[in-house]
Amino acid sequence: MNLLDISSACVKCGKCIPSCTIYGISKDETHSPRGFLDLIAAHKNGDLKLNKDLKKIFESCFLCTNCVEACPSSLRVDSAIEQIRFDINKKIGIAWYKKLAFFLLSNRKIMDIVAKFGYIFQSCAFHIQDSESKNEGMRAKFSLPMIKKDRLLISLSKKSFLNSNKDFIDNGGDESIGFFVGCLANYSYTNTAQSVLDIAKELKINVDLMKAQSCCGAPQYFTGDFKRVEVLAKKNIEYFEKKLESLKAIIIPEATCSAMIRIDYEHFFNSINENEWAKRAKKISSKIFIATKYFYDFTPLKEYLLKKSKKSLLVTYHDPCHAKKMQAYYKEARELLNTSYTFKELSDTNSCCGFGGVSMQSEYYDKSLQVGLKRAKQIDESMADIVSSECSACRMQLSNSLHQISSKVIFKNPLELIAKALTS
Repeated sequence: MNLLDISSACVKCGKCIPSCTIYGISKDETHSPRGFLDLIAAHKNGDLKLNKDLKKIFESCFLCTNCVEACPSSLRVDSAIEQIRFDINKKIGIAWYKKLAFFLLSNRKIMDIVAKFGYIFQSCAFHIQDSESKNEGMRAKFSLPMIKKDRLLISLSKKSFLNSNKDFIDNGGDESIGFFVGCLANYSYTNTAQSVLDIAKELKINVDLMKAQSCCGAPQYFTGDFKRVEVLAKKNIEYFEKKLESLKAIIIPEATCSAMIRIDYEHFFNSINENEWAKRAKKISSKIFIATKYFYDFTPLKEYLLKKSKKSLLVTYHDPCHAKKMQAYYKEARELLNTSYTFKELSDTNSCCGFGGVSMQSEYYDKSLQVGLKRAKQIDESMADIVSSECSACRMQLSNSLHQISSKVIFKNPLELIAKALTS
């Protein structure tokens, strides 16, 4: 990837500015798409050296891709920032706690052990919140480094989803699909993953849990840990190629994981001049779907739902950036939800939730919360009972933001709501 080509292609028209998530709270031209590109050009031309101040600027981007959508030339500002983060981390390095997190995510057997002990001991330091009337998660009993006492965090399940189920689930169907669960749904939001199995059972679709799957690499990619991304991506591509010899498709209940595997694997390998791997990534992408997209397009799920009585709960929907903007998925979940529930659109269907990745959640939480609170207020004003989104990162962010404003709106993945409507 030639970063100077991207930067020089920007005509500074400013159409990206109103939609930029970080500019919306900073009002600083430096923290804007064209500001980022100017700084990248200055660095590549030798006029600006990478340092900790620049690191903070480039880590402030939420990678929501609003700018790419707004740009008349569709310039991949997000890819340029991901590349410059890699350059910065080569010089400055990655914080130890991020390295530890990425190591654990990349080694599931070790992560399984850590998660098991985490489940046992989390009640010692946290208040666990898990009910139908509140957003699930946990709050610290006392202040911890980088963790505010009133912040709602994800809690760990007693047993991971993959370890709770057998390798292959035979529902007596003629076809089988693979299931890439994602780390958050595997260790925390296991109800989301279980809902996929419930839906598949009703539709008589066999499910291969593909237990040798690895982390998709999205947290590492957005942080600039390209070496680990390369290992994970190659391992997954080889594994998926083999599995797809007998599976009709692979479905993913997570917008971020789906976008990483379907879109960013190809971008990543092209950026490091691994063209053959980029071709292999592109080839498998045609058989990989976000879960609601697959169920909507290739199964009679909607017809099954129409036979059930419509629920009175008022549901609204938040579009994950990695679903709507990167993959053009926005109608499928809505239509399925509208079939079974009273559905209402938010006043703004284009806003980012403010999750922003590992750095934003750890080092720039105040910025993340600013964006999250704005979105939470919009959700609360909708008067909905439930806000839904096919993304566990959005779930983590919005659950906390709704908690901060004491909203009664609770978060549910659309797959959970669909499964409930289908099986009740």
